[in-house]
Formats: sequence, C-alpha cells, structure tokens
Amino acid sequence: MENIARIAQKYFAPESIKSAQNFNGHIIITLENEEENASKADALKAELLGLENIQKASVIFTKKKAPQLSPDIEKWKIKGIKHIIGVASGKGGVGKSTTAVNLALALADLGKKVAIFDADIYGPSLPTMLSFENTPPTSYDGKIFEPFENFGIKAMSIGSLIDRDTPLIWRGSKACGAIEQMLTETNWGEIDVMVIDMPPGTGDIQITLSQRLDFDGIVIVSTPQDIALIDAVKGVNMFEKINIKILGIVQNMAYYICPHCGQKSYIFGQNGARQTAQKMAIRFLGDIPLEQSIRTFSDEGTPIVAALPDSQSAKSYRQIGAKILQNL
Repeated sequence: MENIARIAQKYFAPESIKSAQNFNGHIIITLENEEENASKADALKAELLGLENIQKASVIFTKKKAPQLSPDIEKWKIKGIKHIIGVASGKGGVGKSTTAVNLALALADLGKKVAIFDADIYGPSLPTMLSFENTPPTSYDGKIFEPFENFGIKAMSIGSLIDRDTPLIWRGSKACGAIEQMLTETNWGEIDVMVIDMPPGTGDIQITLSQRLDFDGIVIVSTPQDIALIDAVKGVNMFEKINIKILGIVQNMAYYICPHCGQKSYIFGQNGARQTAQKMAIRFLGDIPLEQSIRTFSDEGTPIVAALPDSQSAKSYRQIGAKILQNL
C-alpha cells in the first residue's frame, strides 16, 4: 500500500489522499476535498496499471463535509418508532429493495415489531413485493394514513398513490416533502425497528433523509463485482461523513448454485464485498445467493422469507437480521 500511496502523491497532495487500497488487483484511490482533475486522475491510473498484477485502477473524489441543516430546522418526528435503520446502495441494480423487504420480514421472524418505508421514491417496489399494488392507502380521518400490513410487518410507499407506470418527475425538495408527509402522517403504532428502503446513490434525497431522521445505522448492499464495490465505498464514505453508523455490508448475488449439480458459480466475482468490508473495518453481515426463487417470489408479492421460511436464503436473511439487532 505504501508504494501505491507514494505513486498517488506524485499527482495529488498527500493530505488529500484518504486511502489507497488494492482489492485483488483493483486499486481504488480515494481523495478527499481535492478538486476533480480528469487528466491527473487518468495519468495516475495509467501508472498504477503498469504495476505487477494490477488489472484495474479507479480514482474517487469525495468531499469531507456534507451540507448541514440550518439550526432552526428540526428533525422529522415519527411517533412510536424505537429504532430506524436504512438499507442503502451506492448504485441501482444490486438488489437493495429485495434485501430491505426480506430483512424486514427476517426481523419480524426474530420477534420484533417491524415497519418498512419505501423512500426509493423514483422506483418504488414495495407495493409489488408486499402485495398492495393498485391499493390506495386508507385514512379514517382524512389526515393520517393507515399503513398496509402484510406478512406481519407494516409498510408504506409512494407507489401506493400512483400508477406503477407513471414516472415521478419531481425535484429533490418536492420528493423530500412527500417522504416527510408519508413518514410522519402514518399511524405506525408501536414499532421496534423501522427499515427505510433508501434511494440508490448519494444524492440530495439520501443526504436529507440522513440528516432529518435519527438513524441507528445503515446497511450497505453490494454485489461482489468491482463497479458495485466502487459505489458501495462512496456510500459508506457519505454516511460516515454525516456521522451515521454503518451497521455492515451485505453481499447480494454472492454466488449461484446450479439446481442440477449443486455447484457454486461466482458470476459477479468472489468475496469482493467481504474483502471491502475488511479493508474498511466494517462488519461483514453475510452472503445472499443469486437465486431465481428470490426474484420470482418478490415479483409475485410474497418475498422468500415469507414464502419459503425454511429455505437457505431465508435463513441467511435471518442470520443477517440477528447481527443487525446485536448492533442495536
């Protein structure tokens, strides 16, 4: 690592180099408060690629401070919630929402009163996965929503108010306003753990949610492949900058088991998220396999933890849920 850091210092100031890591031949240089310079970054990557056994090099630019709330703006108040955890990913397509729903069901299986909120406002999927699609929420007084309740957990999503094919063309402030209203104006009752299915990425909505809610921690979901891990590192860095605890990393689509011969195949690479967690001193929560039944049951509105509670995948979600509860 020392040699890699020395090379990076030829292009960028030493104080701006937050980390220099080698993930099985993929070097990731993370810079902090350094002005983006594509030509320098390209030159650094070219030199790193000249090192022995290096197949890929990436340079990530980060900022130390996230936007701060004005002192006169209070955090959102959600009645009856003991703990709030977020399930997040640096990029879309890694199975974040499927993981969030099955983790919520796993926590309920472990004896907790659980709610899940769909903050993935531009791509809400909870109505499909929890079988309340095309069903508008109920309000007995015209002011407070009643949450949906399926499989022993309570849920709410902006997707219950719009047609599944209707895109939401909202700026961040309007989207955050809708999230606040649905979170604070829903009759959740007494809840031990609320799971927030966060939007993918590290944009305005994610930062606003992180600053407006009293999160007990964030679970990061990633696949083992390099491109997902780069974005997972960005997500970890963002939440750490705003002082939110990282509960750990879940490695989704970790491997595929052939239904005919039982052999494991590492389609997206092997143990990338586990190694990333180790190098960043973050807890590795566990593996979830790439399994067709996880996808099909989610699409059909009965997540695998509810549909096949004795399956290995359901057991994996409960094992991860137990580790999360230990941190709470």
